[in-house]
Amino acid sequence: MSVSLGIPTIRGTGEGPRPVAPRRASRQIMVGSVPVGGDAPVSVQSMTTTLTADVNATLQQIAELTASGCQIVRVACPSQDDADALPAIARKSPIPVIADIHFQPKYVFAAIDAGCAAVRVNPGNIKKFDDKVGEIARAAKDAGVPIRIGVNAGSLDKRLLEKYGRATPEALVESALWECSLFEEHDFRDIKISVKHNDPVVMIEAYRQLAAACDYPLHLGVTEAGPAFQGTIKSAVAFGALLSQGIGDTIRVSLSAPPVEEVKVGTQILESLGLRERGLEIVSCPSCGRAQVDVYTLAEQVTAGLKDFPVPLRVAVMGCVVNGPGEAREADLGVASGNGKGQIFVKGEVIKTVPEAQIVETLIEEAMRIAEEMGIEIAEDGSVSGPGAEVVVG
Repeated sequence: MSVSLGIPTIRGTGEGPRPVAPRRASRQIMVGSVPVGGDAPVSVQSMTTTLTADVNATLQQIAELTASGCQIVRVACPSQDDADALPAIARKSPIPVIADIHFQPKYVFAAIDAGCAAVRVNPGNIKKFDDKVGEIARAAKDAGVPIRIGVNAGSLDKRLLEKYGRATPEALVESALWECSLFEEHDFRDIKISVKHNDPVVMIEAYRQLAAACDYPLHLGVTEAGPAFQGTIKSAVAFGALLSQGIGDTIRVSLSAPPVEEVKVGTQILESLGLRERGLEIVSCPSCGRAQVDVYTLAEQVTAGLKDFPVPLRVAVMGCVVNGPGEAREADLGVASGNGKGQIFVKGEVIKTVPEAQIVETLIEEAMRIAEEMGIEIAEDGSVSGPGAEVVVG
């Protein structure tokens, strides 16, 4: 039996889902080995929470982020000890490292010399930044290091705060474009921009204005988005609104939570919009008075049983006969439950009916069988091998 996995196809066409919107045309820069902008896929970033000066702890966290799917990582550099640690971190990190610079322009040059893949500067809080642009542009150009101009509502240039009264979308955009113009005077255009605000409405409008005013790649972010639940909602709303208009080239979800959680949320946002090939996706009903099975528990057990499953699968866990059979047929693997039993579907076909107590183990067994039919061998540690392993989404 042939099993088609990955991004679901449009029924009857064999094609993947239509793009949510044409991507905005932007220039492309290289952040280390990762292209950003142009026709490159939207990448997911995060930031370490360790003291950068603690090289081992920082590299350990970068390894964890990499394993979760992070493609670019940013590290803070507020002190000389942090700057001194950058060469080892940049050299040993498995993904490109961006140095995050505030207040002291000397650390921009230290990051470039350290071999960082890019440098983020915040013009609003770096002393006499405008006077240093020429030197920074020359150093970055000579080293082939791109610059992110990161404008934040909480640290906007005082001149613009006086002009606009607060961090409006217009103020954020004017700040970013002004700093870009200073770099352009020195023939430096290896730039990406962010204009972050904690209010998604302000943030969305700022990026819309910025997208219309320039062709630089844009780094999306809702700054200080909050705890995991609130921050996830804010980021999903803001990113969804912009990405659905083709705006955005790389994203960072800012959560008051471990950075691995940021990567998971960012990845899921891209998968939900069809901007990244999906991994494991559980489709489960919200339950209602029609349900003849404990859908909550069943969905949780299936999710736990297939946690970190390395093959892209859409698994439907349904609790009644209204939507259950249809959703199960549309999935790669599914169950429609009722009357103490479950019909197991594989790619639209009922392959067996099992007692309710055997649903979870049967779904896991069928998932493993599908992987085997694809030529993928899954070890106990979750690693994959075999001739079909190249289809696995990392």
